[in-house]
Amino acid sequence: MNLGKILTLGGIALALILVFSMCGSYNTAVGKDEALKQAWSQVENQYQRRADLIPNLVNTVKGYANFEQQTLQAVVAARASATQVKIDPANLTPEAIQRFEQAQQGLSGALGRLLMVTENYPELKANQNFMDLQKQLEGTENRISVERKNFNEAVQDYNSYIRKFPTNILAGMFGFSPKGYFQATPGSERAPEVKF
Repeated sequence: MNLGKILTLGGIALALILVFSMCGSYNTAVGKDEALKQAWSQVENQYQRRADLIPNLVNTVKGYANFEQQTLQAVVAARASATQVKIDPANLTPEAIQRFEQAQQGLSGALGRLLMVTENYPELKANQNFMDLQKQLEGTENRISVERKNFNEAVQDYNSYIRKFPTNILAGMFGFSPKGYFQATPGSERAPEVKF
């Protein structure tokens, strides 16, 4: 066998190894991107679960005629605002996630005020429907926290994968871009002050 054929076969073998390596890297990036989108859908599912509980909570509270209507209206308005903010899973930028989180924080604040005001209504606090809804909301908040953690782990896995060499070259060629994380809300490092 002459040197030309050996170099040609070596070049073909090297090219095949490179192609298969690129295919593997691309497929892994796609898998991590899909896992990230699935994690995002779980975050949205839990926020939707919370939004679905709110009308029942508001209707239970409305039964108490002297309950603060302004507080109820704030909860309804915050829910409407929070459910309008949607994010395309392909566009999970830090800015998009921040907009989503701000809308959700508005709803969390309105719910917090509603639950604080209910302290003034012992008969409402003793209502079984209200207590059940309050427990469901608490459980949902815990689920939201878990799903946000899972999402951030999926983002970290995806982002670190597409930034590693030589995958970063392939990621740039095929449009894989870093995704944003959920981050703590500014001021959340301080405990809220509750006054009655």
